[in-house]
Amino acid sequence: MGVKRALIVDDSKSARAFLSRILEKYDLEVESAESAEQAIEYLGHHHPDVIFMDHQMPGMDGLQAVQVIKNNPRTAMIPIMMYTSQEGEVYLGQARALGAVGVLPKQIKPTDVSKVLFQLHLVPDRRSSEQTTFRAATLGRLQEAAEVSAATAPGKPLTEATLREQFAELRRILVATLDTHTDRLTSDVRSMLEGAVPPIPLPSRPVPRLRQPDTAWIVAGAAALVALVSVALWWQAESQRRDLATEVAQLQRSSATRVLTRAATTQPPPSRTSQRLVGEYKTLVEPVPYGAEPLGGPRLEVLRQLLDRLKAEGYHGTVEIKSFPGRFCLIGNATDGFSFPPEETAFGKCDWVGVTPGESPLQPQRVSLAFANLTEGLRSSTRGAIDVQVMAGDPATAAVPYPAVSESLTAGEWNRAASANNRIEIRVR
Repeated sequence: MGVKRALIVDDSKSARAFLSRILEKYDLEVESAESAEQAIEYLGHHHPDVIFMDHQMPGMDGLQAVQVIKNNPRTAMIPIMMYTSQEGEVYLGQARALGAVGVLPKQIKPTDVSKVLFQLHLVPDRRSSEQTTFRAATLGRLQEAAEVSAATAPGKPLTEATLREQFAELRRILVATLDTHTDRLTSDVRSMLEGAVPPIPLPSRPVPRLRQPDTAWIVAGAAALVALVSVALWWQAESQRRDLATEVAQLQRSSATRVLTRAATTQPPPSRTSQRLVGEYKTLVEPVPYGAEPLGGPRLEVLRQLLDRLKAEGYHGTVEIKSFPGRFCLIGNATDGFSFPPEETAFGKCDWVGVTPGESPLQPQRVSLAFANLTEGLRSSTRGAIDVQVMAGDPATAAVPYPAVSESLTAGEWNRAASANNRIEIRVR
């Protein structure tokens, strides 16, 4: 079958090393790139069998890199597996819409990687009908193994070569444990960015002393290794914290500068009548990501700003909100669920084309608690002067025409139009 190759794209050196060790156990040749730009340059001269792509990286992020790779006919057929700390169907839908075959959590498990490689036919099925019991390697069991070896062979004393082998195994266990600690630490920092960031504790792990003669240098070496890796982890975590703080600040500035789309260039004086207010507001069109709540997230904030302005100007009337679902090309079934196919998949192979199964456009729209609180507070404060009506839009009313169905039509071309048509429209009546 030949040697298979995998490309790992991640700006974290420890994450690349951890995933490389897992893949090498399946006899894969592993190449790595520390940025999306470096990976694209690598693909200009090489053709790996699978790509593992991190999401958040300096410069071009993982989703942008997937789009570039899938738009290149030479690399479009290479399967790409994303791995990220992001969660939820929204991110999964975005990744698959761009061409990724799936998404793994940032704290990758060997069993997840094994399943992915088997599904991509990169490794044979190693499962058998016999149940095998695995025993995890720990420091205590390494010590126990050394003692058993010495007890069963009393005529063979512990040699320097044996001690070096035990030290190498001890180092591998420490590195794997500290890699896991790094991922956990990064997740904790993300969850506390909006509040005070506590000082990051230096990880420590006691190293038991092997009860063998002349092994003091092993304990000293292990302690030095723990100290060096701990300092490196602290530096890495501190750098990630600063990057995340910068990202949050940029998002806050972007949200603060977003304004409502209006036909007039100046604000009307409060004395204008409701009829003239209606004429000055254009229809607001907000796209809705696949699987997201139509009246949640950024769309709720746009509506909040509009209602606050109408209330301040003394408007009396109705604000109408219509939700238009996109007709997506999906693969799967009702039992296991539906998902986006790779972009290059022929349109004729789609298992479902239309609104997501189980969500009819004629049913009442999904309304979030935040939206319900907003409209209830508006009715109370204006004494019913402003009414908000929510209704389902006709899926046949498309903002962007769907492509003509033909043998050459791909799922990616169709779903780009479906994403543009998956929207809400806000009108002031």
